[in-house]
Amino acid sequence: MTSAFPKIAIFIDGANFYSTAKTCGFDIDYRKLLKEFGGRGQLIRAYYYTALAEDQEYSSLRPLIDWLDYNGFTIVTKPSKEYVDSAGRRKFKGNMDVELTIDALAIAERADHIYLFSGDGDFRALVEALQRRGVRVTVVSSVQTQPSMAADELRRQADEFLDLTDLAAKIGRPQAERPDRLPRFVRGSDESIDV
Repeated sequence: MTSAFPKIAIFIDGANFYSTAKTCGFDIDYRKLLKEFGGRGQLIRAYYYTALAEDQEYSSLRPLIDWLDYNGFTIVTKPSKEYVDSAGRRKFKGNMDVELTIDALAIAERADHIYLFSGDGDFRALVEALQRRGVRVTVVSSVQTQPSMAADELRRQADEFLDLTDLAAKIGRPQAERPDRLPRFVRGSDESIDV
């Protein structure tokens, strides 16, 4: 049973969500994202999933991961796997689907509503499993892009679908405004959002 002020959890498939926002033409302001979705209920947890290359001295993701970790997100990472494709190019692969699925099913008994920030059709079975447990699921991705960033089967399974392009004014910033480095915030100050 969902209350008037539902307990919500956010699950962000980092690589998929980043690609979707980039294709939509804006960057995500994660402070605004927490504020927007925290206003929709009692935010009990916000997860961010990404794979990281272990052997790199510096990762462009590290400042974002550190900022998210310091500002209330639960960060789940694992080392990416390196391989060489058929053209001889060095590539990295890091799928976080299993980790996200396990965490979502584990929190289902405490959440009324889960927001899944991914368009990956592999999550259709997860959405169905969460719904069987009485959890409402909203998928956040985009069908306004060419090609669509959201799998049709995932959109159809979800209780609600939010197109990322419709949220741009609330949680985004133009790519041209990308800061060279993320600002530092102190937990508990007016600028940070504790989850």
